[in-house]
Amino acid sequence: MVTIIGNVKPEDDYTHPLGPEENFNESVYFNFFDREKKMGGFLRIGNRANEGHAEMTVIVYQPDGSALFNYKRPQISSNDGWDAGGIKVEVVVPGEKIRTTYDGSAVYLQDPREMREPGDAFKNNPHKKIKLDLLHEGVGPIYGHVAEPNDKNSQNDFARAHYEQHMRVSGTLQVEDGPVVEIRGHGLRDHSWGPRYWQSTPSYRWLTGNYGDDMGMVISIVGSRAGGVFYKGTELFQIANVELDTRYEGDTNYHTGLTARVTLSNGDTHTVEGRVTGFIPLRNRRSGMFTHIGEGMTEYTLDGERLGYGLSEYLDQTD
Repeated sequence: MVTIIGNVKPEDDYTHPLGPEENFNESVYFNFFDREKKMGGFLRIGNRANEGHAEMTVIVYQPDGSALFNYKRPQISSNDGWDAGGIKVEVVVPGEKIRTTYDGSAVYLQDPREMREPGDAFKNNPHKKIKLDLLHEGVGPIYGHVAEPNDKNSQNDFARAHYEQHMRVSGTLQVEDGPVVEIRGHGLRDHSWGPRYWQSTPSYRWLTGNYGDDMGMVISIVGSRAGGVFYKGTELFQIANVELDTRYEGDTNYHTGLTARVTLSNGDTHTVEGRVTGFIPLRNRRSGMFTHIGEGMTEYTLDGERLGYGLSEYLDQTD
């Protein structure tokens, strides 16, 4: 039986009644990283049924620094499940096991930084058929919060309800007619629902990592507010303070590495060194605003000793 911290219920793994807001979004996100093969990525699908479409993203980072990528807005008319654009999400055991699949095309980017100009990147690079089939099994507790109707967060324009869980991941990846590659590793899943605009927060830093079945982290800095969690075994510890230093590529906003000094609620301190091994710049535009989202597959070293893998996601509103 999985441990749940907060007022989340296992049945929250399914979709929820569609809200009246035009920008009501119910999204699920799953990242995965195989430390032996030095590869990983994530799948995300968000239902925006009141706008008539979903948003789906697939990224697979390759060991040589290249990446497979796709983003689409397939048409949908309901919030009855996640099955659009080639992505399908199946709740196998609520709160414990989720299956994700993707069967579709992806652009092959020898240099993923070309995605700074998406139109050119999709036009000038080859497209390959990929099949991804993953089983995500919970190893850490579920933690999060569902806002009650009169809760102050019920009007939150970024995530009215939200929870996360560290996972063990297994499955297969096949690119074109190539060999079926087994994936064995870890990752994190995220589920949120409610009204959402990417432009509703000025910036955030979201660092997720797994060090094995028994330890994982989420370091979150939203604007000036720092937080997140470490889980150790079955215990979960809130992050009380974060000091984050980031290294960038030249004069760009492409992050290449980071150092996070973390203080937990129980007084423990940790130093996390992050090295970005694969990077792709994404963007979102709405109402004249331009949002940069830098996605980095990251190798983390905890306290100079323990090696882990995950994602570092940097969001900024830019001119």
